[in-house]
Amino acid sequence: MTLSLDQGIRGALDWLAREQKSEGFWNDVLESNCCMEAQWVLAMHFLERTDDPKYDKIIKGIIHKQREDGSWDIYYGAELGDINTTIECYAALRSAGMGPDEEPTRLAREWILSHGGMQKARMFTRFWLATIGEWPWETLPVIPPEIIRIPLWAPFNIYQFAQWARATFMSMSIVSVRRPVVPLAPERRLDELYPEGRENFDFSFPKRLSGFWPTFFRTADKVLHFWQGLPWKPGRENSIKLALEWVIKHQDADGAWGGIQPPWIYALLALHTEGYNREHPVMAAGINAWNNHWSYERDGMIFIQASESPIWDTMLAMQAILDCGETWESYPPLKDALEYILDKQVLCKGDWAMTVKGVECGGWAFERANTFYPDLDDTAVALTVLCQMKELAPESYRARIDRAFDRAEAWLRAMQSTNGGWGAFDKDNHTKALTQIPFCDFGEVLDPPSADLTGHKLEALGLMGYGMEDPAVKRGVDYIMAEQEPEGPWFGRWGVNYIYGTALVLPGLKAVGFDMHDPRIRKCAQWLLERQNEDGGWGESCGSYMDDSLRGVGTTTPSQTGWALMALLAMDTHEYDAAIQRGLDYLLRTQKDGTWEQLEYTGTGFPGYGVGERIRLAGNTDALSQGRELARGFMINYNMYRHYFPLMAMGRARRHLADQA
Repeated sequence: MTLSLDQGIRGALDWLAREQKSEGFWNDVLESNCCMEAQWVLAMHFLERTDDPKYDKIIKGIIHKQREDGSWDIYYGAELGDINTTIECYAALRSAGMGPDEEPTRLAREWILSHGGMQKARMFTRFWLATIGEWPWETLPVIPPEIIRIPLWAPFNIYQFAQWARATFMSMSIVSVRRPVVPLAPERRLDELYPEGRENFDFSFPKRLSGFWPTFFRTADKVLHFWQGLPWKPGRENSIKLALEWVIKHQDADGAWGGIQPPWIYALLALHTEGYNREHPVMAAGINAWNNHWSYERDGMIFIQASESPIWDTMLAMQAILDCGETWESYPPLKDALEYILDKQVLCKGDWAMTVKGVECGGWAFERANTFYPDLDDTAVALTVLCQMKELAPESYRARIDRAFDRAEAWLRAMQSTNGGWGAFDKDNHTKALTQIPFCDFGEVLDPPSADLTGHKLEALGLMGYGMEDPAVKRGVDYIMAEQEPEGPWFGRWGVNYIYGTALVLPGLKAVGFDMHDPRIRKCAQWLLERQNEDGGWGESCGSYMDDSLRGVGTTTPSQTGWALMALLAMDTHEYDAAIQRGLDYLLRTQKDGTWEQLEYTGTGFPGYGVGERIRLAGNTDALSQGRELARGFMINYNMYRHYFPLMAMGRARRHLADQA
């Protein structure tokens, strides 16, 4: 029996009330790929902690995630497995004692060798292999710790890298020049992955790029290798000391680093390399964090989270509740959620303050303990929610909300980039030459503005009462309109993909008073209509990041259906009501026990372009060395996206349809 819209909304609200944590927040699992588990296993080998109680259950989880063809993939439903994830999982299983001819390893080895073998491995995978003695350090690009000495005014200083890359490279630089090895036992070595023998294997790094900067950086790497071999390297030890101090200073309160797995796990390798034992408070906190909210258990298996999203989930859940017309009195969970959000505002300066002066921090982070890296998207959603809560909460909250509001707005405005858009963590983070450095062959190393993030900022500013006459709004709108694709939609840097980008842009434009009947906007709505699936919903494959024919095309998901509906509802017309009703019917028909099921990944960490922004795919696929499997990408299944985005859409649709009545 299909639910009515009111019944569906009530069921989803009741589900949220049941799922709220005792501290007032909402949060669910953040799934990614098995590199997380494989790297944890390899790290435990390196740290000599294979007696960890989680160990066997993590190994079991790796085996469970293996595809029938023997590979491991980057996202659910990927057409192809990923060579890097598969090599790392294979190495993890072998390091754990699995023989080369047991079925999981045999299948994986056959797949690896039939898909280009070890030569296809990225630098990060080679780095892990080097730590266990399975790849020669001298063939890897050098990450010099001396980069910490480069002043802010000079090119290639660490603050020109994106937050996640900067935090990762600082630890990696120590390991890179120390070149530690904790070898596998002889019977666990990976000789079978070198069928012609190691002595006949080409360990050199592929030269995929040409031109001035690639040539410059390859030459610089040769110089660094020469210097690495010298018996006396002036300043090297002090540079390592400075890098190590930077790493230790940046540890989060919960023991992690940067709120994400890469800088965290490499920090532990670096600390261990420099002689920190497992009982040292910094090491102990870092290792123990995996015993808390950074891992989760399912069906007797344990998996590692690449990040966590309690603040993000809580604010978006609150927005969904508010979209459904709930009040302080009608929905008591709002009180604890508001307290949680107000308490989590970051008021101390982080890395962003190295390049943006004259403003105090007032942002929010994605994770619960990450104070060095508040992000602009969480801050925009916080402003959007607080703007509405200010009118609903008791008078006793007004002063607290006003203080939070004022600091957040000032910080948000100060972080607008010169092109009018907003990035995720930094301002004007777009030095593209950095992407040509040999060790930057993964994900993204830059954090330039994107249309989806900018759409959220406009929505916040619009709700605060600012319109097209506001200079920051005008610049943001101009940036967004310049980013529109010829077919009508907008690129989704942080969610999959064009449906996500469009879903954040259109409500933002509407909020600041942009003409939603503009032909360019109507073209976007028509693009959405043409991509509605037969079941009434919408879906888009992660493969759309490398295949333009997949734009707006894919298996229907609750989250992407919610996004498409939010975009159409922002058009401020009843012209699209038939499509909206079909989308609602899909959501109501598939709702179960108040919520929805979704296996597909619709969150984006890295598309894998390197530059952090939309590129034209023609002629770039070979240079990127990835296809629809997204070998350089990082995709995410935020397990709460399946719930609060459909609920937002249903709440907005109820108001919209009531207006017609």
